[in-house]
Amino acid sequence: MAPAWQRLDLYASLLRRQLKGGPDIIKWERRVIPEYTRSIYSATGKWTKEYTLQTRKDVEEWWHQRIKEQASKISEADKSKPKFYVLSMFPYPSGKLHMGHVRVYTISDTIARFQKMRGMQVINPMGWDAFGLPAENAAIERNLHPESWTQSNIKHMRKQLDQLGLCFNWDREITTCSPEYYKWTQYLFIKLYEAGLAYQKEALVNWDPVDETVLANEQVDEHGCSWRSGAKVEQKYLKQWFIKTTAYAKAMQDALADLPEWYGIKGMQAHWIGDCVGCHLDFALKVDGQDTGEKLTAYTATPEAIYGTSHVAISPSHRLLHGHSSLKEALQKALIPGEDCLTTVTAVNMLTQQEVPVVIAARANFEGSLDSKIGIPSTSLEDTSLAQTLGLAYSAVIETLPDGTERLSNSAEFTGMTRQDAFLALTQKARGKRVGGDVTSDKLKDWLISRQRYWGTPIPIVHCAACGPVPVPLEDLPVTLPNITSFTGKGGSPLAAASEWVNCSCPRCQGTAKRETDTMDTFVDSAWYYFRYTDPQNAHSPFSTTLADYWMPVDLYIGGKEHAVMHLFYARFLSHFCHDQKMVKHREPFHKLLAQGLIKGQTFRLASGQYLRREEADLTGSAPVHAETKEKLEVSWEKMSKSKHNGVEPEEVVSQYGIDTIRLYILFASPPEKDILWDVKTDALPGVLRWQQRLWSLATRFIEARASGKDPQPQLLSSAEKAEARKLWEYKNSVISQVTAHFTEDFSLNSAISQLMGLSSALLQASQRVVLHSSEFEDALCALLVMAAPMAPHITSELWAGLALVPKKLCAHYAWDTVVLLQAWPTVDPQFHQKPDVVQMAVLINNKACGKIPVPQQVAQDQDKVHELVLQSELGARLLQGRNIKKAFLSPRTALINFLVQE
Repeated sequence: MAPAWQRLDLYASLLRRQLKGGPDIIKWERRVIPEYTRSIYSATGKWTKEYTLQTRKDVEEWWHQRIKEQASKISEADKSKPKFYVLSMFPYPSGKLHMGHVRVYTISDTIARFQKMRGMQVINPMGWDAFGLPAENAAIERNLHPESWTQSNIKHMRKQLDQLGLCFNWDREITTCSPEYYKWTQYLFIKLYEAGLAYQKEALVNWDPVDETVLANEQVDEHGCSWRSGAKVEQKYLKQWFIKTTAYAKAMQDALADLPEWYGIKGMQAHWIGDCVGCHLDFALKVDGQDTGEKLTAYTATPEAIYGTSHVAISPSHRLLHGHSSLKEALQKALIPGEDCLTTVTAVNMLTQQEVPVVIAARANFEGSLDSKIGIPSTSLEDTSLAQTLGLAYSAVIETLPDGTERLSNSAEFTGMTRQDAFLALTQKARGKRVGGDVTSDKLKDWLISRQRYWGTPIPIVHCAACGPVPVPLEDLPVTLPNITSFTGKGGSPLAAASEWVNCSCPRCQGTAKRETDTMDTFVDSAWYYFRYTDPQNAHSPFSTTLADYWMPVDLYIGGKEHAVMHLFYARFLSHFCHDQKMVKHREPFHKLLAQGLIKGQTFRLASGQYLRREEADLTGSAPVHAETKEKLEVSWEKMSKSKHNGVEPEEVVSQYGIDTIRLYILFASPPEKDILWDVKTDALPGVLRWQQRLWSLATRFIEARASGKDPQPQLLSSAEKAEARKLWEYKNSVISQVTAHFTEDFSLNSAISQLMGLSSALLQASQRVVLHSSEFEDALCALLVMAAPMAPHITSELWAGLALVPKKLCAHYAWDTVVLLQAWPTVDPQFHQKPDVVQMAVLINNKACGKIPVPQQVAQDQDKVHELVLQSELGARLLQGRNIKKAFLSPRTALINFLVQE
C-alpha cells in the first residue's frame, strides 16, 4: 500500500482527470481500493474505526498544512461577490500567545471560514501592534534593541498562530513599528494638525526625580513609587501634544443611534462621551491689560448666553497656577486658599471680544473633568452668587415672553433669536472662526498622545524659534527613529539625546530648528489600522478610497471588552475624521462588535496576598490548604497571568488535546461574551471529545453500510422507515436554520455546537436500513460535517475525504471532488418552509391532551370552524357529545384547541 500522501496525490490527480473527461472516479475507487472502507487517511489502507489519541494526532498532522494551502489559494479578486470583513484586534508582540489570544482568533477564524462557505468575499487579516513600553523596558533590562526584541517576538508568535491552524490573510500583514506603516500615521497626524485638531499645552506627567524621567502609569507601583529607582513619583507639568477629540463628541454620540448591533457597548461609549449640551470657547489672556500670548479654553453649557458673561472661573488646581505659564505669578499672588479670588488676569472672548476677569473659584462646582468654565449669571444661580459677591458686572441676556418662549437680548446679531436657534448659530460661528464651538460634554477630555519614549511613532513636528511648531512636509515622511544603541531609563526622552537627529532645518524658513522628541501614544497606531488592511502595500497614500469603500465598514470586529471604551472611541474618532477628509465614504468603522470574555484560571492565595502554584496547594481535603503550612487558601478565578501562577500555555494544551479539541472547547464552554473558567475537568471538554468520537462513528457507520456490497435503493424503504427518514430531513433543516442564525446574528457558537450535537445524536439513532438506503441520512450527515467544518476543520476534512470515496452517493448537490472547507454552506430546503395542507390540531379538554384531528390549513386559525370540525370528528363525538362546553380557546401558533367543559 502506498503511503497516505502518495495516495492523496493520486486521488487528486484522478479527480482532475475525471473533470477533464478521464476515467470514472467510482471505477477508480473499486479498482485501486478494493475495500470500500479504505480512505486517503490510513497508512494501512483501511479506515480506522476508532477516533483514538493517535488517530487525532495523525489526522491533524496530515491536514494541517493542506488546510493552510487551501486557504491561501482563495482569490479576493472577485469584487462582484458580497464582502465580509472580519477583524480581530491585533496583538502586542510580547513574545508569547496566551489563551485569550487563542480564544479571540479561534472565533474570528471560525466566522471567516463560515462566511467563505457562504460564498462571501472574505478578509481576516492579522498584524502587530508593535510599538509600546515593554520593548523599551526590555532594552533597558536585557540590553536588547527594541526593534530586534519586537521582530523576534513577532516571528515566534506568528509561528504559534500557524501551529493553531489559524488561516489569516498574511499577505495583508501590517506592523505598526514599520516605517512603511507609521509614515501614514504621521500623515494622519499632520492632517489633524492642519485641521486645527492637534495642539500642544501643558499637562501633568509622572516624574521620577532620581532618574529624571517621565514614567508611564504602568511604571508606578501601588505605593506611588518608580518601578526602577524606587523614588516617590512626583507630578510635573510638561508641554504635551493633544488631539481634539471633543470636536467630534456630538457627531460620535449621535452616530451611536446608527449602530444597533453594538450590544452592551453603545452604553459604555455614550457614558464615556457624556451629554453633549455645551461647548468650549477660546479666550486670549491679559495681565494688567497687557497681552500675554497665552490662551485659555473654558466650557459653558449655555453658549447661546455668552454675551452675559461675568467672568471665567478656573479651579485652584488649574495648570495656569502650577505649570510654566507667564500668568502663574499673578494668579498665585491673588490666591487665597478656600476663597473665591478675583485676579488681575483678564480673558478676552475670541468670538465676542468681550473682556472679563479670571476668577480662582475655590467654592465652585466644576462638573465632570472641567477645571475652567465660563460664568454666565443669566443661566446659573451659582454664577449669579459669585458675580454679586465679587462685584462683577454682567448683562441680562435672556428674556421670557408671555407664552413662555425664551429669547436672547443684549446679544449682538443673536438678539431676538430663540435660545435653541442662538445655540446653533453661535456654536457654528465659533467653529467657523476656529475659536471653539464644538458641541461636547463637560466630562470628555481631549486625547493626550505625547509619550516621552523612544519606541513609538515620532511626532512629525519641527520647532522653530521664528516660526513656532511646523509640520514636516508630507514628501519628507516618514520621520524615522534614529538608531539608539544604549537605553538607561534615565534622563528625559531618549530621542532628545540623539542630537544629530534632533537638530534640523525649519521646513518653512530654513533656519535652525529642533525636532519634536515626544512619540505618539500607541492608541494612535491602532486607531486606523483597520483601514490599512484594505490596502496594505499602498506606497502613495494610507489607503485607496476605492478599496476602503469596498471593504469598509468592518462587518464583525472581535476583541476584549477592556477595549470597549478607549480604543473604540479613538478608532471611531479617526474614522469620522477620515470621512470628513473625503478619504472614505463610511463614517462609522465597525458594523457589529463581539466583545469576548476572558479566559480565567484558578488561583490559590495566602492571606498575605501571595499566590501559590497549583502543586503547592493540598486539594485532598474539604477545603484547599497550603501543602506545607496547612494554611487555608483563598480560591478564586482570575485573568490568567504568570504572577498568579494560573496561566495555561497554548502549545501544551494543543499538544495534549489537539487543535480541533481546543477550538471546540473554547467555542463550546461559554457564550463568546462570557468568561471561560479554564477547567478541563468540567463537562465542556469531555463533551467535545465525545462529540468528535460520535462524528467519527457516524462517518464510519455510513462508510461501512455503503461498503456492504449493497447499492442504496430508497424505494426499498418501508413506510415507517420513510417516516424516520422524513424526521431526519426535518431535523436537519431545523438545525441548518438555527446554526446559520447563530453564526450570523448572535454569534452564540456554543449554541451552534449544541445544535450539531443534537443532530449527531439523532443520526446515531437511525436504523441501519435508513443509513444504507435513504438520501435523508446521507444529506444530514454531509450537512453536519459541513457545518462543523469551520469549528473543527481537521477532523471534518478527514471525515469528508472518507465520505467522498464512498460509491453511489445519493446526494448530487455536494461538490464531492472538493474538500469540506470549500463546500457551500447548507441551506434550508424550500419545502421545509411550506405550510402543510393539513394541520394536526391538538385537542385538549380541561387542559388535558386528548388527541389530534386533521384540520385544513385554510381554516386552522378560525376558532368557530375548528370548533365545528372537532365536534364532527370521531374524537369529538366520543369525548364531547352531550357534554356542557362552557368555552373553547384556539391557539393557532401552537395548533391546539382547549375545551372547558362542565365536569
